[in-house]
Amino acid sequence: MTMTRRGLAALPFLAAAPALAQGFPTRPIRLVLPQPPGSANDAVARIIAEPMGRALGQPIVVDNRPGANGMVAINFLKQQAPDGYTLLLPGVSQLSFNPHLYPNLSYDVMRDFTYVAPVSDAPFILLASRKSGIASVADLLARARAEPGKLTYASAGIGNSTHLSMEMIADRAGVTFTHVPYAGTGQALTSIVSGETDVMILVLAVALGQVRAGAVTPLALVAAERLSILPDLPTQREAGIDAPVMPGWFAIVGPAGMPEDVVSRINTASRAALRDDTVLKRLGDNLLIPFSGSAADLRARMESDSQVWGEFIRRRGLRPE
Repeated sequence: MTMTRRGLAALPFLAAAPALAQGFPTRPIRLVLPQPPGSANDAVARIIAEPMGRALGQPIVVDNRPGANGMVAINFLKQQAPDGYTLLLPGVSQLSFNPHLYPNLSYDVMRDFTYVAPVSDAPFILLASRKSGIASVADLLARARAEPGKLTYASAGIGNSTHLSMEMIADRAGVTFTHVPYAGTGQALTSIVSGETDVMILVLAVALGQVRAGAVTPLALVAAERLSILPDLPTQREAGIDAPVMPGWFAIVGPAGMPEDVVSRINTASRAALRDDTVLKRLGDNLLIPFSGSAADLRARMESDSQVWGEFIRRRGLRPE
């Protein structure tokens, strides 16, 4: 067989490609976050970055790029080489909700990412203002049926998980609440504590201090199972709400086109970190649940949540302001 000069010139590149992947990583890895320091997303990143870096043999540097409900960070990621040295830690909102909320989204979740590894999930909690007098889910639904639209619920903004979750419950229970959106979770929770609004769903880690202080009334855990930290609090299904549980997961993705063996190395490092006792304790201290699995598991979860919540968002015509 005769090898052309062009074919001979290509051989070094063909030989080098596997070696580059096998030697990964040879320099620090950047983990981009779509939320600011102090957020749940930031907490997850800083818990897993060091042990993942240790498993990979290179440090992982956290890079916060908040803005536009994740689009600033995602657009940055899309401009990076798919070599594994720039990764993103988005949440379910960016991957499963945004495509249905924003008609002119600047990214495509099916084309623009390489799915790498799931990392953690965050349970939510349904709360009532003490001034409302609502003591249980049964009370809440009975009052909502007796006086449609009179009870108010707070959210951190239209299209936010705190909005979608309450709308889903209202839809499945056949009741009507009046939505009062605020500029962020802090303001929304303050409205529940003060009695300005009646009920709210939000991430348990954010609400727990007010629950323990007795400033709000916990009604149900928005999760599939009870948690040992609140063993007497029923799940939403146990309390009589037959609705999908609001997901709160975070995961690692990269630019489209990452080599499979690089994905495998990062996924293996993620799984190792999620078996580390210190990581598990720190996740638990932040009321985060480890969510370990393959890249295929992550993509399947994204698609499943997108199907359930996308259909609901379209049917209800929900759009951010």
